[in-house]
Amino acid sequence: MNLHASLSYATLAHSPLLWTLAGIIVLVAFYVRAVIGFGSGLISVALLTLIFPIKEVVPVVLLLDLLGSVLLGAYDFREMHWPELRWLIPGSIVGLAIGSYILADTDAQNLTRFLGVFILAYVVYALVMKPDRLPRISLPWGTPLGIFGGVVGSLYGGGGPPMVAYLQMRHLDKRAFRATFQGIALTDNILRGFMYVALALLTWQLAVGFLMLIPPVLLGLWAGNRLHMRINQRTFLLGTLALLTLVGLKYLI
Repeated sequence: MNLHASLSYATLAHSPLLWTLAGIIVLVAFYVRAVIGFGSGLISVALLTLIFPIKEVVPVVLLLDLLGSVLLGAYDFREMHWPELRWLIPGSIVGLAIGSYILADTDAQNLTRFLGVFILAYVVYALVMKPDRLPRISLPWGTPLGIFGGVVGSLYGGGGPPMVAYLQMRHLDKRAFRATFQGIALTDNILRGFMYVALALLTWQLAVGFLMLIPPVLLGLWAGNRLHMRINQRTFLLGTLALLTLVGLKYLI
């Protein structure tokens, strides 16, 4: 049920119920983000749009994701694998530009279905091969998969799946995976932030509304990080595939 409420400060400050509902959603989303390394945007947007308009949800979630990327990236900074980022980031920037042109001239729904099929095909392949026995790909694969991820990010607000596949097949351990993903996510967040400001999608009212949702972000990251440090590598890999499965199904429906 979409209540068409506003995600602005004025609404959240005067409606404890709406603030609580939004806070619970954000807390769960960033708990998952800290455990697995990605997924907060997908979860937040999917659930918050049941209550708030999508044109308000997407810019606010962008700010929340930006905060999550900065905090997790700073926490895991020493674990980042810079060689992967040097190939992923330029490709991602190119992909974001290409995606904006595709969106203007193509039926995005058909592209969404293609992406869903791609993600589910990768999940099946990874499960058949066993997550910890996937073939190791070379660094240059980061450019085409970065471009693919950038296109996806431009069209759907998050280019995680192709980059998750790349980092998995680079065989990074769970901490390095999470850290490196934050580097590419931060780049994506900053670029899309400028786009939203230029398009007047990000207003002061929404920016202040974002400030009210910082506490659940911090709590979710703290709790999720505790679990991340305890799970083993195989559980981590299976968790990423489970979340990718949900993403793929969402794009197909």
